[in-house]
Amino acid sequence: MTKRSELVAALASHPGAPKIVYVRGTIEGNVDARDRPMSCDAFADPAYSLPAYLAAYDPATWGKVEPSGPLEEARARSQANQAAQVVVDVGPDTTIYGLGGATLHGLTLRVTGDNVILRNLRFSDAHDCFPQWDPLDGADGNWNSEYDNVDLVGATHVWVNHNEFSDGGNSSQPSYFGRKYEVHDGLLDIVNGSDLVTVSDNRLHDHDKTMLIGNTDKPTYDVGKLRVTVHHNLFSEIGQRAPRVRYGQVHVYDNLYVVRDPAAYTYSLGVGVESRIYAENNFFRIPAAVPLGALVKYWKGTVFHATGTLVAVGSQRPRAVDLLAEYNAANEPDLGADVGWTPTLVDRLDPTWAVPARVLAGAGPVF
Repeated sequence: MTKRSELVAALASHPGAPKIVYVRGTIEGNVDARDRPMSCDAFADPAYSLPAYLAAYDPATWGKVEPSGPLEEARARSQANQAAQVVVDVGPDTTIYGLGGATLHGLTLRVTGDNVILRNLRFSDAHDCFPQWDPLDGADGNWNSEYDNVDLVGATHVWVNHNEFSDGGNSSQPSYFGRKYEVHDGLLDIVNGSDLVTVSDNRLHDHDKTMLIGNTDKPTYDVGKLRVTVHHNLFSEIGQRAPRVRYGQVHVYDNLYVVRDPAAYTYSLGVGVESRIYAENNFFRIPAAVPLGALVKYWKGTVFHATGTLVAVGSQRPRAVDLLAEYNAANEPDLGADVGWTPTLVDRLDPTWAVPARVLAGAGPVF
């Protein structure tokens, strides 16, 4: 497959039958039905414009109230126009395999089926042309966008292996209302009761909100699911969510975390509602400006297990760090250590000192 239309047709072909779809070259998501490039303006509803949106919902005049009315409705219609082109559904019993540098640019793969493999692909710049202003998101409000590079939505038995995820260098955006006009959401989100997922040997880099496991604090469809393994991945220049977990029983082991810019970094491991993260043998390279207690963040969770962690601060030699103790010493409330489970399906753990060489040599697409 070399075009969006070909990819969509291949994924829709032979319903119910197992399929392997090979991707070559770059497939653009922001195109029309004939694979001709489309700009953001081409998706915009006639009643929408960004200058009008900014004027209408300026907090100085609109107040700290969620946008509503005809202009917000026009923005939502514009977003739906783009979604119809850039969101591609992946059903059950499907493998998508990249050949020779295959790239999915500006696309969202929405995986909803059982038995799916995504391998050897570059996912780049799934951007939202029409972010929404939410004045109630945080103390100062935020711009929120819609699309991830990959969404696992109620998917089961999924393997995401040897891929690369990034913003594609398209991370510089202006600020409006004092907040960055954020056109990117997540790189890889695992939500809506997805289960039995492995994320391995990937490179995830130069992005803020990286991997969300569980997208609501409400115990709807996630309890007893979201069992995910995250191993031998490179998280480089990532702001947060590597991963952030709600409800899930998540094994995070033998990953390499590299932070260079402390101003762009928030945390790595997010302990959300009823999450049960079991972290083993992860290696962190961080600047001295990043405190050890900031590597883990509280998101209403109560427990967190971490062993075998090594941290290299600046040019210093790596040293063993108790992530839970460092978090508890610097933050309130304390987290407990008993997550109520122990991983049993792992054949072998690499020693933490070997993780940087192993990950740098093996993570990402293989050509």
